[in-house]
Amino acid sequence: MNLNKVFLIGRLVVDPELRSTSSGQQVCSFRLATNRNWTDNSGQKQEKAEYHNVVLWRKLAEIASQYLTKGSLVLIEGRLQTRSWQDTSGNKRFRTEILAERMQLGPRAAGKTVPGKPEEIPPQEDIPIVEEDIDVKDLPF
Repeated sequence: MNLNKVFLIGRLVVDPELRSTSSGQQVCSFRLATNRNWTDNSGQKQEKAEYHNVVLWRKLAEIASQYLTKGSLVLIEGRLQTRSWQDTSGNKRFRTEILAERMQLGPRAAGKTVPGKPEEIPPQEDIPIVEEDIDVKDLPF
């Protein structure tokens, strides 16, 4: 039995980039940061960020480009995929990405402070869940 499943909760490092393939399919990509906190052997608190390349297709891509911005909190469910290509110098290059299959948006005001009222907590809203089944045959690479 094999399993390739990834769950990430993090914040966007940059605004999402929406593009269209030559066949007209929407594709969106962005970098996501996740943080790990721990206490080392000497009792010092440590923090380390990991950065992930996330790719979304079709309707999921459109929704991400509409509602996500740099700093947005998001949950991504998907799978790992590594692709390769040759750069302009003829070197073989590799990139491992998270191919998103589901996305759950964080609160609209997550990570953003309200000017003049930092002590107020913005009202919580329901977080929509977006699901889309992706057929590997539809991928352009």
